[in-house]
Amino acid sequence: MLDTLPCGVLSFTDDGTVLMLNGTLARMLGYERGEIEGHHVEALLTIAGRIFFQTHLYPLVRLQGRASELFVLMRRKDGGDVGALFNAVRHERDGRAVVDCAVLEIQERRKYEDALLRAKRDAESANRALAERTRDVEEANNRLEEQAVELELQQQQLQDQTTELEAQSEELRSVNDRLRARTEELEHAKQVAEEANRAKSQFLAVMSHELRTPLNAIGGYAQLLELGVHGPVTDAQRDVLARITRAQGHLLRLINEVLNLARIEAGHVDYKLENLVVADVISAVMPMIEPQMQAAKLTSSATVPTDLVMHADREKVQQILINLLTNAVKFTLPGGSIRVDASAQPDSGRVAIDVTDTGIGIPPTKLASVFEPFVQVDVSDARRQLGSGLGLAISRDLARGMGGDLVARSDEGRGSTFTLLVRQAR
Repeated sequence: MLDTLPCGVLSFTDDGTVLMLNGTLARMLGYERGEIEGHHVEALLTIAGRIFFQTHLYPLVRLQGRASELFVLMRRKDGGDVGALFNAVRHERDGRAVVDCAVLEIQERRKYEDALLRAKRDAESANRALAERTRDVEEANNRLEEQAVELELQQQQLQDQTTELEAQSEELRSVNDRLRARTEELEHAKQVAEEANRAKSQFLAVMSHELRTPLNAIGGYAQLLELGVHGPVTDAQRDVLARITRAQGHLLRLINEVLNLARIEAGHVDYKLENLVVADVISAVMPMIEPQMQAAKLTSSATVPTDLVMHADREKVQQILINLLTNAVKFTLPGGSIRVDASAQPDSGRVAIDVTDTGIGIPPTKLASVFEPFVQVDVSDARRQLGSGLGLAISRDLARGMGGDLVARSDEGRGSTFTLLVRQAR
């Protein structure tokens, strides 16, 4: 039945070993059935496809359990290229983690080019709507704060009048009536603000999800153009395509961070706490950041006791560490270093995981606010990095959701250390 499907089916383990590919995919790539099983999945990908698999597709599937409509450039047995859309799901089967993928060859290129343009226009329209909605919520919050101050003033007046209760009882009843009416207005205003905040979170979640698919298509087709699939590309055009790819990647990261923040604010994040060997978790994370470190010309090291065990959610810890390491790479100049250390804290019953860099550091006036949403350190260096300012806020909320915390210390101009605190296994 799998061999008669109109799309390819591919299964591989976490270490990349191919378990199965159906006849449709084998014919698409020019292989015989059974010829590729047991080989590494990257043998089916071009160089660009391997890079995208290592930095986007597999980390996304590993962290979120699935990935939808990701463009990947595959390699035929005869060396030719095949553009395909991947839909992947990671789950347990026979006691091990397996990734199953549905692979659809892209043939109607014009249709996808038109969809790319429509997706860009939809993204711009959605961004404008999001900005307007954010302004409305901010105005509602300001009105609520003003009403709260007014209520406090009225309560103070009420306390002053209690000393003259007998002589001014009629006046006191009038004040109480006004106070009750004002309280009702304030409660109504509070309900309106809470409803607006819920609508904001729902809007952010829906729009973030809907925008990721066209953005992935934008990145995929930019790669197609850069690889010359649609014809030769000049150096000037290649530079523009590189800028498009960087902008698409930045916007996709921003949307993912906004979606994660909306989920956390809505209380929709589930935690699967279990006993985890700290060394195993860190060794799984470091290879994901290694390409960024090499590109930035940085060195890295890790010092972790092999018998140290924590009680936490594996995926949440990995997400936090990836965010901390990515920030360290962004703000460390070439030739610098990044170090990961882990130790037990017997007094508090916690495990401390330190991510230390030799970067630009954080000014003392900014250190207390770096964990607030949309807050970034003001960097005047030419290597100033773009970002949403949500990564640390999300990471701290995830750490606290597991019963831990995320703290920071820094020496401006010499580097920073971010410490993830989680419960130690008993």
